[in-house]
Amino acid sequence: MDHHCPWTINCVSHRTLAHFLRFLVYAVVSMCYLEAFLFERVAFVWDQRKLPSYLGPSLSSLLSLFTLFALNSFTLFAVGLTLLSSLWSVWNNVTTIESWEIDRHKTLLRRARALGGYLEGPHGTRIRIRKQEFPYDVGIYSNLAQGLGSNPLTWLWPLASTFPNESGLDFEVNGFEDVSVTWPPPDPDRIPRKVSPEERRDPMSFEDMNKSDAERLESFKARQSADLKRPTYSPYVHRRQPFHERYSTQHEARQSDDSSFHRNSKGEEAWRNMEGENLGDFGVDLDVEFYDEDEVPLASLLHHKRT
Repeated sequence: MDHHCPWTINCVSHRTLAHFLRFLVYAVVSMCYLEAFLFERVAFVWDQRKLPSYLGPSLSSLLSLFTLFALNSFTLFAVGLTLLSSLWSVWNNVTTIESWEIDRHKTLLRRARALGGYLEGPHGTRIRIRKQEFPYDVGIYSNLAQGLGSNPLTWLWPLASTFPNESGLDFEVNGFEDVSVTWPPPDPDRIPRKVSPEERRDPMSFEDMNKSDAERLESFKARQSADLKRPTYSPYVHRRQPFHERYSTQHEARQSDDSSFHRNSKGEEAWRNMEGENLGDFGVDLDVEFYDEDEVPLASLLHHKRT
């Protein structure tokens, strides 16, 4: 899948990408045609601006003309950018999701370069991060053929057939990487951690069922004390700390014996409501995009590399 388009109420995928591109091309051409007529009319009204009002168009006609001209210009600009972005994707055989993965991989490479080529995964696992080439860029013509069809005469034909389902199961690769190398590259932030036995328990079970009243009261007080120690959040935007500062904080906390340390989960800029919930609690992937972290102080990079 490439993305979901709310304007066409459909997902742009391998089978519908060619139709979506043709739709964008025809929409841009139609709006350019309309823009030419509107520009000609606006230019004529502007040239006659010194005539008496009773010889020119009415106020309602002027408002309609300039409103339509502004809306068409804005829509043409937005749809034109979408068309250029889609053509770039087909040219490089990259979907929108894969472009995010490429940007994410570049960010991991910058981090690993600063930390000696390794990043830390769940449970202290050290993972080597190396540069991987995107495997599905197989040449300009082959890329276009995979996205629009093998016959160039039907690339802009509005009645062109839809790709069969079987054509989206196997894709040609460029062979730059070994066949055992997977895409997307490994990401320590996405590696699932091992679930402890305590986390495997049934969340609907009542563990205090067989305890005495005094033990139940003691368990309640322990849970209440833990709840009071939780951080409180304000309904404002929390700015993400620079990578070297977050790394220093986590590294120092791991070296200490403080068992109450929890990894900072602010991540990207995160809105929080009065309940302390951020966008991640509502299913939003906050780790898709990263800030540019090239401006890390050299002294911090050398210190982290030595440690």
